[in-house]
Amino acid sequence: MEQDSYWTLVAEARGEYSEKRSRFLAFAFPVEDESAAMGRVEEFRAKYYDARHVCWAYRLEPAGERTRSNDDGEPSGTAGRPILGILVSQGLTNVIVLVVRYFGGVKLGTSGLIEAYREATLSALDGAERREVILSKECSIWFPYDLMGIVMRQVKELDAVILEQDFRESCRLSLSVRAGKFAELESRMGRIYGVELLP
Repeated sequence: MEQDSYWTLVAEARGEYSEKRSRFLAFAFPVEDESAAMGRVEEFRAKYYDARHVCWAYRLEPAGERTRSNDDGEPSGTAGRPILGILVSQGLTNVIVLVVRYFGGVKLGTSGLIEAYREATLSALDGAERREVILSKECSIWFPYDLMGIVMRQVKELDAVILEQDFRESCRLSLSVRAGKFAELESRMGRIYGVELLP
Protein backbone atom coordinates (compact mmCIF):
# COMPACT_ATOMS: atom_id res chain seq x y z
CA MET A 1 0.00 0.00 0.00
CA GLU A 2 1.28 3.46 -0.86
CA GLN A 3 2.34 5.75 2.00
CA ASP A 4 -0.67 7.96 2.69
CA SER A 5 0.23 9.70 5.93
CA TYR A 6 3.18 11.19 7.74
CA TRP A 7 4.02 12.80 11.07
CA THR A 8 5.21 16.38 11.41
CA LEU A 9 5.33 19.13 14.02
CA VAL A 10 2.41 21.41 14.86
CA ALA A 11 4.61 24.40 15.73
CA GLU A 12 8.14 25.51 16.55
CA ALA A 13 9.89 23.65 19.36
CA ARG A 14 13.05 24.56 21.25
CA GLY A 15 15.61 22.88 23.43
CA GLU A 16 19.08 23.34 24.85
CA TYR A 17 22.00 21.12 25.75
CA SER A 18 25.33 22.01 27.39
CA GLU A 19 28.57 20.05 27.33
CA LYS A 20 31.97 21.25 28.59
CA ARG A 21 30.90 24.90 28.54
CA SER A 22 29.62 24.68 24.93
CA ARG A 23 25.94 25.58 24.55
CA PHE A 24 23.80 23.93 21.90
CA LEU A 25 20.51 25.73 21.20
CA ALA A 26 18.12 23.56 19.17
CA PHE A 27 15.13 24.76 17.15
CA ALA A 28 12.68 22.55 15.24
CA PHE A 29 10.16 23.88 12.72
CA PRO A 30 7.50 22.38 10.48
CA VAL A 31 8.25 23.29 6.84
CA GLU A 32 6.42 22.60 3.59
CA ASP A 33 9.33 22.59 1.14
CA GLU A 34 13.04 23.15 0.60
CA SER A 35 12.57 26.88 0.09
CA ALA A 36 10.98 27.26 3.53
CA ALA A 37 13.70 25.11 5.11
CA MET A 38 16.53 27.09 3.53
CA GLY A 39 14.78 30.31 4.55
CA ARG A 40 15.09 29.16 8.17
CA VAL A 41 18.80 28.43 7.65
CA GLU A 42 19.42 31.96 6.33
CA GLU A 43 17.34 33.47 9.13
CA PHE A 44 19.34 31.64 11.79
CA ARG A 45 22.72 32.42 10.26
CA ALA A 46 21.80 36.11 10.39
CA LYS A 47 20.20 35.98 13.84
CA TYR A 48 23.01 33.95 15.46
CA TYR A 49 25.91 35.53 13.57
CA ASP A 50 28.01 35.42 16.76
CA ALA A 51 27.70 31.62 17.15
CA ARG A 52 30.53 29.32 16.10
CA HIS A 53 28.22 26.97 14.13
CA VAL A 54 24.62 26.78 12.88
CA CYS A 55 24.21 23.12 11.91
CA TRP A 56 20.99 21.71 10.53
CA ALA A 57 19.10 18.91 8.83
CA TYR A 58 15.73 18.58 7.20
CA ARG A 59 13.51 15.79 5.97
CA LEU A 60 10.77 16.43 3.40
CA GLU A 61 7.94 14.68 1.55
CA PRO A 62 5.58 12.02 2.94
CA ALA A 63 8.09 9.17 3.14
CA GLY A 64 10.95 11.52 4.06
CA GLU A 65 12.64 10.79 0.75
CA ARG A 66 14.20 14.27 0.42
CA THR A 67 16.85 14.94 3.04
CA ARG A 68 19.71 17.33 3.50
CA SER A 69 22.10 18.09 6.34
CA ASN A 70 24.97 20.47 6.99
CA ASP A 71 27.81 20.42 9.52
CA ASP A 72 28.63 24.15 9.09
CA GLY A 73 32.34 23.74 9.78
CA GLU A 74 32.13 20.98 12.38
CA PRO A 75 34.07 17.80 11.47
CA SER A 76 32.26 15.93 8.70
CA GLY A 77 29.34 13.82 9.90
CA THR A 78 29.39 15.06 13.50
CA ALA A 79 26.46 17.51 13.41
CA GLY A 80 24.05 17.42 10.47
CA ARG A 81 23.96 13.64 10.19
CA PRO A 82 23.14 13.06 13.89
CA ILE A 83 20.36 15.67 13.66
CA LEU A 84 18.96 13.92 10.58
CA GLY A 85 19.26 10.55 12.31
CA ILE A 86 16.93 11.73 15.07
CA LEU A 87 14.36 12.97 12.52
CA VAL A 88 14.46 9.57 10.81
CA SER A 89 14.29 7.55 14.04
CA GLN A 90 11.31 9.59 15.26
CA GLY A 91 9.53 9.26 11.91
CA LEU A 92 9.19 13.02 11.38
CA THR A 93 9.06 14.65 7.98
CA ASN A 94 8.49 18.16 6.63
CA VAL A 95 10.65 19.28 9.55
CA ILE A 96 13.93 21.17 9.87
CA VAL A 97 16.07 21.19 13.00
CA LEU A 98 18.76 23.82 13.47
CA VAL A 99 21.32 23.60 16.27
CA VAL A 100 23.29 26.72 17.16
CA ARG A 101 26.58 26.06 18.95
CA TYR A 102 28.35 28.56 21.14
CA PHE A 103 31.85 27.15 21.66
CA GLY A 104 32.93 26.92 25.29
CA GLY A 105 36.68 26.62 24.71
CA VAL A 106 36.95 22.85 25.20
CA LYS A 107 36.99 20.49 22.21
CA LEU A 108 34.49 17.66 22.47
CA GLY A 109 35.99 15.20 19.99
CA THR A 110 34.07 13.36 17.31
CA SER A 111 31.94 11.17 19.57
CA GLY A 112 31.31 14.08 21.93
CA LEU A 113 30.07 16.27 19.09
CA ILE A 114 27.80 13.55 17.72
CA GLU A 115 26.32 13.02 21.18
CA ALA A 116 25.90 16.75 21.80
CA TYR A 117 24.06 17.38 18.52
CA ARG A 118 21.87 14.33 19.12
CA GLU A 119 21.00 15.41 22.65
CA ALA A 120 20.29 19.00 21.58
CA THR A 121 17.95 17.75 18.85
CA LEU A 122 16.17 15.44 21.28
CA SER A 123 15.77 18.30 23.77
CA ALA A 124 13.84 20.28 21.15
CA LEU A 125 11.73 17.37 19.90
CA ASP A 126 10.90 15.77 23.27
CA GLY A 127 8.16 18.26 24.12
CA ALA A 128 7.15 19.07 20.55
CA GLU A 129 3.49 18.67 19.64
CA ARG A 130 3.06 16.40 16.61
CA ARG A 131 0.28 15.72 14.17
CA GLU A 132 -0.45 13.10 11.58
CA VAL A 133 -1.10 14.42 8.09
CA ILE A 134 -3.39 12.20 6.01
CA LEU A 135 -2.85 12.35 2.25
CA SER A 136 -5.93 12.04 0.08
CA LYS A 137 -6.89 11.91 -3.57
CA GLU A 138 -9.93 13.44 -5.20
CA CYS A 139 -12.08 12.00 -7.96
CA SER A 140 -15.51 12.24 -9.51
CA ILE A 141 -17.97 9.39 -10.04
CA TRP A 142 -20.87 9.41 -12.52
CA PHE A 143 -23.63 6.79 -12.31
CA PRO A 144 -27.36 6.29 -13.00
CA TYR A 145 -29.92 6.69 -10.21
CA ASP A 146 -30.61 2.97 -9.92
CA LEU A 147 -27.01 2.39 -8.74
CA MET A 148 -27.22 4.96 -5.93
CA GLY A 149 -27.44 2.37 -3.12
CA ILE A 150 -24.48 0.25 -4.20
CA VAL A 151 -22.27 3.28 -4.98
CA MET A 152 -23.05 4.97 -1.66
CA ARG A 153 -22.31 1.73 0.21
CA GLN A 154 -18.84 1.56 -1.39
CA VAL A 155 -18.22 5.23 -0.59
CA LYS A 156 -19.12 4.62 3.06
CA GLU A 157 -17.08 1.41 3.38
CA LEU A 158 -13.97 3.20 2.11
CA ASP A 159 -14.52 6.24 4.36
CA ALA A 160 -14.57 8.55 1.35
CA VAL A 161 -15.68 12.12 1.99
CA ILE A 162 -18.32 13.57 -0.34
CA LEU A 163 -17.11 17.01 -1.40
CA GLU A 164 -19.92 17.75 -3.80
CA GLN A 165 -22.96 15.96 -5.19
CA ASP A 166 -25.26 16.63 -8.13
CA PHE A 167 -28.37 14.56 -8.83
CA ARG A 168 -30.01 16.63 -11.58
CA GLU A 169 -29.70 14.66 -14.82
CA SER A 170 -27.60 11.73 -13.65
CA CYS A 171 -25.74 11.24 -10.41
CA ARG A 172 -22.31 12.74 -9.83
CA LEU A 173 -20.22 12.65 -6.67
CA SER A 174 -16.95 14.47 -6.07
CA LEU A 175 -15.02 12.51 -3.47
CA SER A 176 -11.91 12.72 -1.35
CA VAL A 177 -10.50 9.36 -0.29
CA ARG A 178 -7.41 8.44 1.68
CA ALA A 179 -4.60 7.89 -0.85
CA GLY A 180 -3.99 4.33 0.35
CA LYS A 181 -7.63 3.41 -0.37
CA PHE A 182 -7.85 5.04 -3.79
CA ALA A 183 -6.84 1.92 -5.77
CA GLU A 184 -9.53 -0.07 -3.93
CA LEU A 185 -12.12 2.59 -4.78
CA GLU A 186 -11.09 2.44 -8.45
CA SER A 187 -11.28 -1.35 -8.41
CA ARG A 188 -14.71 -1.50 -6.76
CA MET A 189 -16.23 1.15 -9.01
CA GLY A 190 -14.70 -0.50 -12.07
CA ARG A 191 -16.63 -3.69 -11.27
CA ILE A 192 -20.00 -1.92 -11.25
CA TYR A 193 -21.41 -1.67 -14.78
CA GLY A 194 -22.58 1.88 -15.51
CA VAL A 195 -20.23 3.68 -13.10
CA GLU A 196 -17.54 5.97 -14.46
CA LEU A 197 -14.72 7.22 -12.23
CA LEU A 198 -12.40 10.04 -13.26
CA PRO A 199 -9.40 11.08 -11.14
